Amino acid sequence: MKKLPEITLVFWIMKIAATTLGETGGDLLAQTLRVGYAVSSLVLVAVFLASLAAQLGVRRFHPVLYWSVILSTSTAGTTMSDFMNRTAGLGYFLGALVLTTALGAVFAVWKLSGRPFDVTRVTGFRGEALYWTAILFSNTLGTSLGDFLSDDTRLGFGGGALLIAGAIALVLALRRFTAVSATLLFWVAFVLTRPLGATTGDFFSKPVAKGGLGYGTIGASLILAAVLLALVAYQTRRTRPYAPAAP
Repeated sequence: MKKLPEITLVFWIMKIAATTLGETGGDLLAQTLRVGYAVSSLVLVAVFLASLAAQLGVRRFHPVLYWSVILSTSTAGTTMSDFMNRTAGLGYFLGALVLTTALGAVFAVWKLSGRPFDVTRVTGFRGEALYWTAILFSNTLGTSLGDFLSDDTRLGFGGGALLIAGAIALVLALRRFTAVSATLLFWVAFVLTRPLGATTGDFFSKPVAKGGLGYGTIGASLILAAVLLALVAYQTRRTRPYAPAAP
C-alpha cells in the first residue's frame, strides 16, 4: 500500500514551505498569543498525535492528511525546541546536541527492528510509527540548529538561511554525482530543510530592526499557509488513488 509521497522536487518545496509555516505558526501560538512554550507544546503534540492517528488509519496516500502531519511535527517541533532551549535553559547548542542524540536513538531502534531505512519502502504500522517519530525529532532538531545559526552566530536570519541552502546544495551534488547512500542523504536533507525553514520563517516574521522583513507571525503565517495550500491542491490533483493491496 502506497501511503507516502514520491521524493521529488515538489516534495522538497512542500517540505520547506511546511517547516517554514511550522516556525511562524509555533511562534504565533507561543509568543504572539502568549500561550507559552510548555502549553503550546502540549497542545501541538496533541494535534500531532491526532493527525498521526488519522494517517496511520488510512490505506493510501492522502496529500492533505500527509502534509497535515508534517506541519504538526514542524509546529510542535518549534515550541518543543524553544521550551528546551529557552524555558528549560539548555541553550541552542546543548539543545541541538540532546535532540541529535534522541534522533540517533530513534534510528538505532529502527535498525534493530529490522525494517528498511529506505523511505520508499516504509510499510506497516511499526514502520510508519518509526518514520513519523524520526520526522518529529528531526524537525525539532532543525529548529534548534536554525536558532543556533541565527542567534548564536553572526550570520543572522538571512545568512543562516544561505548557509543551510548551501549545505542542501552539497547534499544534492552528493546524490547526483557520488554513490553515497540515497537514504542517508534523504535524512540529512530532511534535517537541514528544517533549519532552512526556521531561519526563513524568522526572516519573514521578525522586525526589520532585527534583520527580518517585519511581516510578523500572523502575516508570515498567512502567506506561507496560502503557499502550502496551493501546493497541496496541486499535488492532490496529480495524485491518482492507489489500488488497495490484495487481502
